Amino acid sequence: MLDTLRDVLINHNANVHRGAYRLSAVATDLYDEARRKISRFINAPSERTIVFVRGATEAINLVAYGNEHLFQQGDVILLTLLEHHSNIVPWQLLAKRRGLKLAFVDISADGRLDMADMREKLSSLKPKLVGVTQLANSLGTITPIEEVVTLSHAVGAKVLVDGAQGISHLGVDVQALGCDFYVFSGHKMYGPTGIGVLYGRPERLAEMQPFQGGGDMISYVSVEGSGWADVPQRFEAGTPAFPEAIALGAAVDFLSRFSRQDLREHERELLTYASEVVGKEQGVTLHGPGAASGAQTTVCSFSIEGVHPHDFATIADTHNVQIRAGNHCAMPTLRKLGVPATVRMSFGVYSVPSDIAPVVEAIREARKMFA
Repeated sequence: MLDTLRDVLINHNANVHRGAYRLSAVATDLYDEARRKISRFINAPSERTIVFVRGATEAINLVAYGNEHLFQQGDVILLTLLEHHSNIVPWQLLAKRRGLKLAFVDISADGRLDMADMREKLSSLKPKLVGVTQLANSLGTITPIEEVVTLSHAVGAKVLVDGAQGISHLGVDVQALGCDFYVFSGHKMYGPTGIGVLYGRPERLAEMQPFQGGGDMISYVSVEGSGWADVPQRFEAGTPAFPEAIALGAAVDFLSRFSRQDLREHERELLTYASEVVGKEQGVTLHGPGAASGAQTTVCSFSIEGVHPHDFATIADTHNVQIRAGNHCAMPTLRKLGVPATVRMSFGVYSVPSDIAPVVEAIREARKMFA
């Protein structure tokens, strides 16, 4: 991925879809091929259903703004208490602009999605749109998105799935899933920052309005008005992050080398081992459904009695462990669990069991320091 990014910046650095010269033509071919790679990776029906954005956050904002004209005052948007702030705040802004109502599906004490509450709210509220994470970043909870999509469509709701965490750990087949929108970020799947993807069903993208205007998203411009380009260019105004998009294609090549089943088993074993080792330490409380439940993966979230997560993260750093601490942009989740902040270990294809030993050392040091 890094070699690809460097190569593009040095040898193919010309704006795409514009120049009539060879340098631009080659860059455009590489950019378009990256879109095709991503389309194949998620089994989209066409590369034209792939929109390049800056990340999952921008993708969700694009869906919110692009579909604003389809919402009427009083319409309901249904979210869950497992959502990242990026799948809450854009809908709050939309609700304020259009006079909409937001509702949230509850979660259990161990952080699982309450499907009974989901069914009740779908039935009683008849939401216009449902937003749900595939894999909760705060706890590693796996949500039953297939069931959510089926139930939501049965009441006429569109479904946006936040796949920022799920794309690299669980994968997706968007055609089999049947969701209306699926979003993810490049940096969560071993790609560069500043690039992400919005997948939309063709009919959903066709009814969306652009929320950024500029070059390359128009079919014509006159002093009287402008016309829009076809999807996906309609939503890609200005100079795109084409080096990052091409490098994301290289990250897709990397992930495609692994069996999805092997990746999940690797991360399941790491989570099981980490939960056992860390959970035995005095004063440690684990959060989430648990490795044995089958409803959690890749994230080991915990708290240490008497030690603030931020203090622990600083101590862990002295052991060369980079660990996340805080609310993880998931305040509603942690508030429901009754904890202000947690420590979060995340595993990937590069993680090995020996990585967990320094975390245990840091826990013991932190307990001595704050005893």
